Amino acid sequence: MAVEFGRYGAASAAVAAEGWSLARLTPPSRLHGANGLATGPDGRLYVAQVGGSQVSAIDVDSGAIETISAMGGAIVAPDDLVFDDAGNLYLTEITEGRVAMRTPSGDVRVVRGDIPVANPITWHQGRLIAGECRIGARIMELDLDGGEPRVILDNIPMANAFQVGPDGKLYFPVMGANEIWRVDLNGGAPEVVAGDLGVPDSVKFDSKGRIVTTQVASGQVLRLDLVSGTRQKLADLGPGLDNVSFIGDRIFVSSIPGEITELLGDGKVRSVVPRALQWPLGLAMGADGALFVADGTFGYTLRAGEALTLAGMIFYPGCPGYMRGVAAGAQAGEWIISTGLGAVARYRPGQGESDFLATGLDQLMGVAVAPGGAVVVAEYGTGRLLSIEGGEVSELATGLDKPMGVALAPDGTAYVAEAGAGRVLRIAGGRSETIIDGLGRPEGLAIHDGKLFVVDTRAKTLVATNLSGGARATIASALPVGAPAGVTPKFLGPIGDMAGPMINFADVTAGPDGTLYVSGDAEGSVLALRRR
Repeated sequence: MAVEFGRYGAASAAVAAEGWSLARLTPPSRLHGANGLATGPDGRLYVAQVGGSQVSAIDVDSGAIETISAMGGAIVAPDDLVFDDAGNLYLTEITEGRVAMRTPSGDVRVVRGDIPVANPITWHQGRLIAGECRIGARIMELDLDGGEPRVILDNIPMANAFQVGPDGKLYFPVMGANEIWRVDLNGGAPEVVAGDLGVPDSVKFDSKGRIVTTQVASGQVLRLDLVSGTRQKLADLGPGLDNVSFIGDRIFVSSIPGEITELLGDGKVRSVVPRALQWPLGLAMGADGALFVADGTFGYTLRAGEALTLAGMIFYPGCPGYMRGVAAGAQAGEWIISTGLGAVARYRPGQGESDFLATGLDQLMGVAVAPGGAVVVAEYGTGRLLSIEGGEVSELATGLDKPMGVALAPDGTAYVAEAGAGRVLRIAGGRSETIIDGLGRPEGLAIHDGKLFVVDTRAKTLVATNLSGGARATIASALPVGAPAGVTPKFLGPIGDMAGPMINFADVTAGPDGTLYVSGDAEGSVLALRRR
């Protein structure tokens, strides 16, 4: 049994070089996201974690977490899960478009592999039912022997976690309609059960036959009594809720940022696993002292001495999408975002607005803003460094090997990290020059006070050199960045129109006082390095 104390084990023992101090500004997370929930035959709570490509089991009383399926294993991006009567575990793998089965002995096989954006799944009287979370979704009964599935209902605007109710009908949230529907398992026209919600993404039934449903946008947990027609708010936990499960009459709720909460009644709650960051990815310091933390589905701001503040999420108006790279915009509260769907946007979360500067690009990573206002972005998928200005996209460099981090010197000279080649290039006048090589996997870049700082996720280090290359110094080592030692991560594919390929990106940025901020994507933390 592998019991975790952190997300992938004990918290990283990161160390700073002489003359530097290191601090965690946000606590490490214990789960790499928290999506589907299911109560196992052993009474523990099983958690599917899309971002971490793993499944964990939690003893809800002791808080002990066991890894059931680890990152790098046979199960990839599990989103929802359910047990059958024999103790087999069925999972939807959302980025892979498939449903898998894991036996009690740990053997895994694919049940069905052609279900785009596979998400909700349930088991009812020997029948396995799965669905899709996309516009035009299907809900299907799957043949356990590999035969063709039977479509129960199609053309649904984003179905999510569902369950068969006491009346034998399937009840499911319809995220695109902000409603809950039900349908006969033999097919037919659906009925609307409830509307005017907070974007419901799960529907489960308690022991008294009442619906308990999470709302991903509003952060509320609601209980609907279909007999009396009453609606009750059980808790208000904040945006990002994902699923619900029961252990007896005890109610447990998951939140995408790796949080598990027990609802105690009368609005009281108990934290089983606290909320934390899911990655994080890009970092940028604003002129007003706010650090923007791009965390994929979520964007946060962080100020000195304060906790993270949610700035936006993909279900909020004006959000440009899955947020990976970020740079400070021209005004306070304005950010330049590169998204998982290949767009670059000027994002003002306070106003709920985005202006798209470019779309249709391929796997964007780091982004920076030149002194004249041009936006420079690394296009990982095609190996290009691009400049965006006045609605036009031009190439600064091509043929790069997995470019990720981008930094601009005060004179506008561009620096780009080639993760595939293990080096950093300087790009100027259409020519490239190697500034630092021999790295493992350089990702994030930052420039401050004539120094270039590089996050190497394979070596787990932060390295510094001057802008013309030469001597290098290791500022910090054993950093919680990149995949765990010995694990080759399987980068996650797109989730329909919600997110593009979810490729990790450990960034670094500098504050005006020289403090360096690093994305601890392996443990879900933001770290700060300061000169003593």
